[in-house]
Amino acid sequence: MKKIAILGSTGSIGTQTLEIVRQNGDLQVAALAAGSNVERMEQQIREFKPSVAAMWSEEACRDLKVRAADTGVRICCGMEGLLEIAAMEEAEVLVTAIVGMIGIKPTIEAIKSGKTIALANKETLVTAGHIIMPLAAEHKVPILPVDSEHSAVFQSMNGENKERVTKILLTASGGPFRGKTKAELKDIKVEDALQHPNWAMGRKITIDSATMVNKGLEVMEAKWLFGVDLDRIEVVVHPQSVIHSMVEYEDGAVMAQLGMPDMKLPIAYALFYPDRRPLPGKRLDFAALGQMTFEKPDLEVFTGLKLALDAARAGGSMPTVYNAANEMAVSLFLERKIGFLQIPELIGACMEQHKTAEAPDVEEILRAEQEAYEFIRRVIN
Repeated sequence: MKKIAILGSTGSIGTQTLEIVRQNGDLQVAALAAGSNVERMEQQIREFKPSVAAMWSEEACRDLKVRAADTGVRICCGMEGLLEIAAMEEAEVLVTAIVGMIGIKPTIEAIKSGKTIALANKETLVTAGHIIMPLAAEHKVPILPVDSEHSAVFQSMNGENKERVTKILLTASGGPFRGKTKAELKDIKVEDALQHPNWAMGRKITIDSATMVNKGLEVMEAKWLFGVDLDRIEVVVHPQSVIHSMVEYEDGAVMAQLGMPDMKLPIAYALFYPDRRPLPGKRLDFAALGQMTFEKPDLEVFTGLKLALDAARAGGSMPTVYNAANEMAVSLFLERKIGFLQIPELIGACMEQHKTAEAPDVEEILRAEQEAYEFIRRVIN
């Protein structure tokens, strides 16, 4: 029996992880954590019977304690609750599907506790890769990517000499606005940006896909996860989302992982690695697919991706500022307080005023995050 803990259990990745638990009797949920969705958390507690559950919001925590009083599940709150779950002895695997930089400290705690990390929290490596990867190596803890693209790269490297990798090719669908001009994006509504052509994801990551910021974050993540230089990571727009990413080797061979757009595949691969388990769902039909196409990303229109590459090259605390500025800008867009094109504008303005710290520790990373938030609040007000 493999016991897992899930941070972010009520979100898109978390709920799909629990679908896999339902389908596999040798998986058991030891702990769950979420932000503020008390109703869904109560349902999950009653179905999966973890020993511990945590809510980020204090109000949600109080509410859950009342709702789940008859279950015997211990309810904890905030960062203290996340750290307790990250360190608990019962769980072998920590699925980090929580959104935002609040995932950094629990990931560090879980690594120190010797847990395998099923990583779905981009921000952990984007902002603290220089801390996380050496720590994982020191504690001999595997970090298994749950992101579709990074899982594809990971699978394409299996059995290969990683020293022979010449290029990582991260594929991007291009989102709902591929091929559009800046003028056409000027009056984009929230509802338009949430209509992803291929993937069903949470609201924040769907907006990130529409701006192509998501792909920029994935470039930064790949740099740390696979230990490659930025100039060996290339973004390729592939609208069909069939090839999830590729790896090129010294002899010219290119290995790729293909499949239907379904996040349960990379989740299950991380949970059962190095094994594979049967998954229900549609299978890839090449005859019906007909063709696969590829193109370069338009960095003039999707300036969020260009800014990500600039932030990655600057390094240090700049990726934190990029990520934090994007988080707040996306939140403002979803609240209809700014326009779609103002998302990359705010990110760029935030980066421009930031003085980069070269090798920030966790507290400096979190301070840079707060400074970015404060800057955007001043700009908006």
